[in-house]
Amino acid sequence: MKRSSIKDIAKLAGVSVATVSYVLNRKEGQRISEETRKKIFEIAETINYTPNKIAKSLKTNKTKLLGLIVADISNDFYSHMARNLEDKALKLGYTLIIGSSDENAEKFEKLTELFSQQQVDGMIVAPVAGSEKTLENLIHIKYPVVTIDRYLKGVAVPGITIDNQEIAESTTSLLLNKGFDKMIYVGYETELPHLLDRQYGFEKTVSSSKNAVEIQYLLVGLENIAQEVHLQLEKMVGKTPENTALYFSSNKLAVAGLSYLVKNNIKVPERVSVLAFDETDAYNLFPTEITYIQQPIEEMAEEAIKLLDGQINNYVPTGKRVTLSAKLVSKASLK
Repeated sequence: MKRSSIKDIAKLAGVSVATVSYVLNRKEGQRISEETRKKIFEIAETINYTPNKIAKSLKTNKTKLLGLIVADISNDFYSHMARNLEDKALKLGYTLIIGSSDENAEKFEKLTELFSQQQVDGMIVAPVAGSEKTLENLIHIKYPVVTIDRYLKGVAVPGITIDNQEIAESTTSLLLNKGFDKMIYVGYETELPHLLDRQYGFEKTVSSSKNAVEIQYLLVGLENIAQEVHLQLEKMVGKTPENTALYFSSNKLAVAGLSYLVKNNIKVPERVSVLAFDETDAYNLFPTEITYIQQPIEEMAEEAIKLLDGQINNYVPTGKRVTLSAKLVSKASLK
């Protein structure tokens, strides 16, 4: 016979798995009504719920487990981030459980429920578009959570990010001063604020510039990235571009763009100069070293673990936002 789980209780009670976890573990401070608490305990008794023996044996109600939800674990940025977070967590005695949402809000929510079932002490998440309600539910019951790399507008949660607008402004200014005839910003059609900050930094800088340069925007969705980038680059730069700069707002977009340049034998930086957000091992396959914006991954990981550990041991309702600075790593792809 299948053992009853807190997911079963959550379904019957009409509440989230995280809420059930907090009630059954008798954690203090969460805003859960007495009526809901009573309902959860009654259902648990009715279906003969038996809590995890290991969790039950922990007098502190702490499992020393942390959940990490990244947007795409196949992306070098997130895999490097996960490794750094794991190292920092281990130093404080935590074990990290990792999940990838694949930019899907429904999968993001399911992962938070799964981690709640595993009774993780807290979560570090890279939120996706449409995940506001999931985050708000965690905040409502005071579940320790920290966002990393990204943030969502209107959701007050502790987080670590870089100043995307600042680095976009400074790097765009650098390109403008190089006297290109054409500059193309390659970005996403998205609602994610951290990516919009990058685009706004670019737009703000070029709009205030007096340089005579043609500005174009190549924006793609999250699906079929390579195909869309190739099709649009063919229209915008063709196969014989001159004195053009490509500004890629992510390493995934950069890899897609670089493959187009290789396929069409477009020389970098002789014909096209390239600047990209974030590094990736894939750049090593390109004949020219790529200039990229480097995020302080190790520092971001350290601050995230520190913030989460602080919540777990002494929760602060109004969480702290930490904004760090990125830097440009200049290579041969800029003339």
